[in-house]
Amino acid sequence: MLAVIKTGGKQYLVKVGDKIQIEKIKEDVGKEVVFDKVLLVEKQKKVQIGTPFVEGAKVIGKVLEHKKGKKITVFKYKPKKRYRKKQGHRQLYTVVEIKKIEA
Repeated sequence: MLAVIKTGGKQYLVKVGDKIQIEKIKEDVGKEVVFDKVLLVEKQKKVQIGTPFVEGAKVIGKVLEHKKGKKITVFKYKPKKRYRKKQGHRQLYTVVEIKKIEA
């Protein structure tokens, strides 16, 4: 059984038992989280496509941890103007294990 969920402005293809890394959500570690924005569900070779979401479908997951991604460097400059700006960024992520897909 597969599902495509939408969270944090991105879409993820998930199945039961998958561990996905999504944009940080405000949920404590160990708690369950419900994704109700399900775009597609595939069960026993039968596909349901939502317009835009599948009615009554939801994906239940468990929050495993919160972590930070790799550090990236953001560097801006304008030639011949003596303008330079350097800054770093680390994106915050949440790791979620998919427990159940209901359709």
